[in-house]
Amino acid sequence: MTFSLAGGALANDDLQGLISDSKNWAIQTGDYANTRYSKLNKITADNVKNLQVAWTFSTGVLRGHEGGPLIVGDVMYVHAPFPNTVFALDLNNDGKILWKYEPKQDANVIPIMCCDTVNRGVAYGDGKIFLYQADTTLVALDAKTGKPVWSVKNAEASDGSKGESGTSAPMVVKDKVIVGISGGEFGVRGALTAYDMKDGKQAWRAWSMGSDKETLIDPEKTTQLGKPVGKDSGTNTWEGDQWKTGGGTTWGWYSYDPKLNLIYYGTGNPSTWNPSQRPGDNKWSMTIMARDADTGMAKWLYQMTPHDEWDYDGINEMILADGIEVDGKPRDVLVHFDRNGFAYTMDRATGELLVAKKYDPAVNWATEVDMDKDSKTYGRPKVVDKYSTQVQGEDVNTTGICPAALGTKDQQPAAYSPKTKLFYVPTNHVCMDYEPYKVSYTAGQPYVGATLSMYPAPNSHGGMGNFIAWDAAKGEIVWSKPEQFSVWSGALATDGDVVFYGTLEGYLKAVDKDGKELYKFKTPSGIIGNVTTYEHKGKQYVAVLSGVGGWAGIGLAAGLTKPNEGLGAVGGYAALSDYTALGGQLTVFAVPE
Repeated sequence: MTFSLAGGALANDDLQGLISDSKNWAIQTGDYANTRYSKLNKITADNVKNLQVAWTFSTGVLRGHEGGPLIVGDVMYVHAPFPNTVFALDLNNDGKILWKYEPKQDANVIPIMCCDTVNRGVAYGDGKIFLYQADTTLVALDAKTGKPVWSVKNAEASDGSKGESGTSAPMVVKDKVIVGISGGEFGVRGALTAYDMKDGKQAWRAWSMGSDKETLIDPEKTTQLGKPVGKDSGTNTWEGDQWKTGGGTTWGWYSYDPKLNLIYYGTGNPSTWNPSQRPGDNKWSMTIMARDADTGMAKWLYQMTPHDEWDYDGINEMILADGIEVDGKPRDVLVHFDRNGFAYTMDRATGELLVAKKYDPAVNWATEVDMDKDSKTYGRPKVVDKYSTQVQGEDVNTTGICPAALGTKDQQPAAYSPKTKLFYVPTNHVCMDYEPYKVSYTAGQPYVGATLSMYPAPNSHGGMGNFIAWDAAKGEIVWSKPEQFSVWSGALATDGDVVFYGTLEGYLKAVDKDGKELYKFKTPSGIIGNVTTYEHKGKQYVAVLSGVGGWAGIGLAAGLTKPNEGLGAVGGYAALSDYTALGGQLTVFAVPE
């Protein structure tokens, strides 16, 4: 074993130890399995009603605050949207600022960030804080001092001229830092890239589409639904060279199974949004990918929405759960709540499709996913022509499509409790009208080719969201709690039998395992951040970032007023300005002694 591998293994053992200690929140996803579950139980269903604000911290930034703080020992690391400031706060000294890092970036990056200037958080490993900036610079900061150790540009251009940007949280796995890329609305070709944690040298890059060599696909060994994908799978469902501007960006969350040594993630929409301009399945956009952490080689793939016609990015998190009984047999699974409105339960070792069901009854663009293994269309959605923007055609406004482009769920991550074996899912209850039009590709310019408008789903009494509990073994909603607006925050489940989430109006809410509301508190701005918990000096705390924005809040965040602006979201969420305003604040809660 080489020294670098040994060092990387030790660093990863250190990180795994920090993650396993529930007093910390050492990784954005809570753990490698992305369960967002904490074993802390000092805040319970009985005493959560007594929660009070313990302390607050302003980030000084007014755009959308996604992700959440990291807590490693006695230090909390807080990030902000562009300009991507990072603060280290001393938990032993009233949150005193130990250091602050504010990178200098080209402001031309701001207008090419389609859905607000968000950043989903920093990562920790090997005594470093890893920040993935809006301009696609990955920088390693000394965790004690905040001084840069190394930095690397992840994209071809860092000035926005190619439409590339960075919004995702990095993930540290073994001796590597994993990052994705944003910019599907600008014809950026997606990739997942691994860098050496010590010095920032590129270890591997797996493109979403392209040659077998570029996509790190073995045509005989890489499978989809148990069958080899075959030669040139990343180019032969594209017309000509369209795959070079094919989208399939990778701006969501990543998970990792140490036993299988596999990284799991999803790819986004194909470019352009006008399906008539890109015939074929457009592989491997809209795909769940399982890749070897050391080499990046794909073990299995599954394309959820072939030839996407609605912008149903497949980037949402993959939650890894053990011992889920499907048809009476315990399975170690991957559960994915896709933008397209279907929740998928898959064997995470083989990619076998076990369950695929709608997790919002309003979903109408497809009737079901074909689960007949003998069918030629096995694993594909059965599309309804009435809601097909391809069938209706260019320059035709297809109405009443559910869900809207922002999906039944966007990137806001769900939580899983091994106690209840239920998934707690923040959802959007929103539909749309969608009119595709012809568009040409110019580097750095929008490559959308569709006009959208969004509105609440029919018969929902104006409510645009639900917080649900989901049984992934049966593919059934166990309970559903309606919300006035989409639930755009990440959920948190705890051993204290409390589940937390935030609302776009700005409420932190706590519910019990049956969905009964136990507590709510209105923070200064709408919540699109992810709720976290940690323990310090024997006391359990709950922390959340407020700061309305993201796609749902883009009207407020960017000062947009025309209904079709913000890729259709401005009109749908116009009423949000009656309930909240811009802000960037961390709020920390505790139960008083």
